[in-house]
Amino acid sequence: MMVKLRNLVLFFMLLTVVAHILLYTDPAASFKTPFSKRDFLEDVTALTFNSDENRLNLLPRESPAVLRGGLVGAVYSDKNSRRLDQLSARVLSATDDDTHSHTDISIKQVTHDAASDSHINRENMHVQLTQQTSEKVDEQPEPNAFGAKKDTGNVLMPDAQVRHLKDQLIRAKVYLSLPSAKANAHFVRELRLRIKEVQRALADASKDSDLPKTAIEKLKAMEQTLAKGKQIQDDCSTVVKKLRAMLHSADEQLRVHKKQTMFLTQLTAKTIPKGLHCLPLRLTTDYYALNSSEQQFPNQEKLEDTQLYHYALFSDNVLATSVVVNSTITNAKHPLKHVFHIVTDRLNYAAMRMWFLDNPPGKATIQVQNVEEFTWLNSSYSPVLKQLSSRSMIDYYFRAHHTNSDTNLKFRNPKYLSILNHLRFYLPEIFPKLSKVLFLDDDIVVQKDLSGLWSVDLKGNVNGAVETCGESFHRFDRYLNFSNPLISKNFDPRACGWAYGMNVFDLDEWKRQNITEVYHRWQDLNQDRELWKLGTLPPGLITFWRRTYPLDRKWHILGLGYNPSVNQRDIERAAVIHYNGNLKPWLEIGIPRYRGFWSKHVDYEHVYLRECNINP
Repeated sequence: MMVKLRNLVLFFMLLTVVAHILLYTDPAASFKTPFSKRDFLEDVTALTFNSDENRLNLLPRESPAVLRGGLVGAVYSDKNSRRLDQLSARVLSATDDDTHSHTDISIKQVTHDAASDSHINRENMHVQLTQQTSEKVDEQPEPNAFGAKKDTGNVLMPDAQVRHLKDQLIRAKVYLSLPSAKANAHFVRELRLRIKEVQRALADASKDSDLPKTAIEKLKAMEQTLAKGKQIQDDCSTVVKKLRAMLHSADEQLRVHKKQTMFLTQLTAKTIPKGLHCLPLRLTTDYYALNSSEQQFPNQEKLEDTQLYHYALFSDNVLATSVVVNSTITNAKHPLKHVFHIVTDRLNYAAMRMWFLDNPPGKATIQVQNVEEFTWLNSSYSPVLKQLSSRSMIDYYFRAHHTNSDTNLKFRNPKYLSILNHLRFYLPEIFPKLSKVLFLDDDIVVQKDLSGLWSVDLKGNVNGAVETCGESFHRFDRYLNFSNPLISKNFDPRACGWAYGMNVFDLDEWKRQNITEVYHRWQDLNQDRELWKLGTLPPGLITFWRRTYPLDRKWHILGLGYNPSVNQRDIERAAVIHYNGNLKPWLEIGIPRYRGFWSKHVDYEHVYLRECNINP
């Protein structure tokens, strides 16, 4: 009995050993197990622990699908290029921010531990990565001139290849700067060659369709060279430090370039192009060659007819003024009813008259006046005129090294010295017989008939304007000094601003409310520029406070002189588009996508424009 029991025990022991041997040697044994390797991986990735998950996961976790596909090939393939970009951006952000120093320390610890743990298998891993990268690139579907590519289950961005090439350049420059890479002269020569090839392939490309057909070959070659760099440089913390230094340097360069750009843009905005300087000279010469009868405009009896549509336009720019008039008349339903009152300075008076004598705006009426002939406008009557001629104001503009000079060039533009910029506050004095006037800036283009504005009920207000509440910088607190009690007690810092450039003014109501006196009072209070900086919008916001009627936004859209992303549909629907800002359409720095709206109202074949070399 005992012998049988012993044999039975030995049989089961033998069966146990044999079963294990069969289990691990039979390829089909995996199908006999209760769960497969795939299930095991999914179970592992699903495990969670009672700890701070955010602190442990400095890098994003891979999904089970990525784990099943293996680590190899998930680094460089186009399918995962966006994940790599996001990861790189996250690491750079963490290393660049001093407030997240604990994150930086953790990253260094993780990279150091990872480097030490994987030291044995790193060499094999780099070989696999290189092979897998080459295979992944070869497997990509052929692009159509590097345009949108069809991928199985993935929609690639139109600039995916461009971004990949730029990313390669950054990684290559990092390797070039590392001591371990510099010691390998052959690798340095190869890497520099690859950098030149990629730079030539990229050129000025902004999307994949701009790349040459050989770009994919350059991408593969660079990828293989970078894989060699990984074999040479195995310290991740050194790479992170170098990336941080590069990011800091790039930020500093960007800051300097922004400052230089602002200065040059302000300088360009103040500078008169050669063609626009030539034009008034030629016009002036021809004007004084005319006899007195030829210097007169027709239909001058209409200048005070209150039944007509009157426009006020104050400018010293002949070409810009002509675009405003031409665009208005082109879109007017009844051009005969439109009267343009243009006021300019003494230097451009003859040129402005000659232009419209030679280029009359159809059936519309034109009046050109010289601001010097307004004898009532003097320093004893106008506080702003007294301030503009003061020694402190001249020093403010022309002594840049002065200790009290404002560092913001925007507020030191000499255009503020021109009285033409302030004539908008003297409309009843300029047009004493008129009841309503539509004020237009010289940097606007009219796209629709404006006659409907004269029938708008302003509901007892003096000014009709489009409000600019869409952005925070268009609130009162961005224009006025609310640290001064005179401002803080009288105005709301979050009140909506409104736009100069296309404004309906009820001159009868203006006189009734004595608006000019309100303007003078506030100008006297701002003699030392403590309430607002220079310009006309801040005093306009104060003078017409609670006296402005909001017009429908379709009448007036702004931003074409500084914002390159104004909605195209809004531009097309607007009655008036405004190039407010420094990037005027008649300057080379003007935004190209908006220039066509302005230039289509300029006849570049005109003899004066050709002689002055004014081109589109």
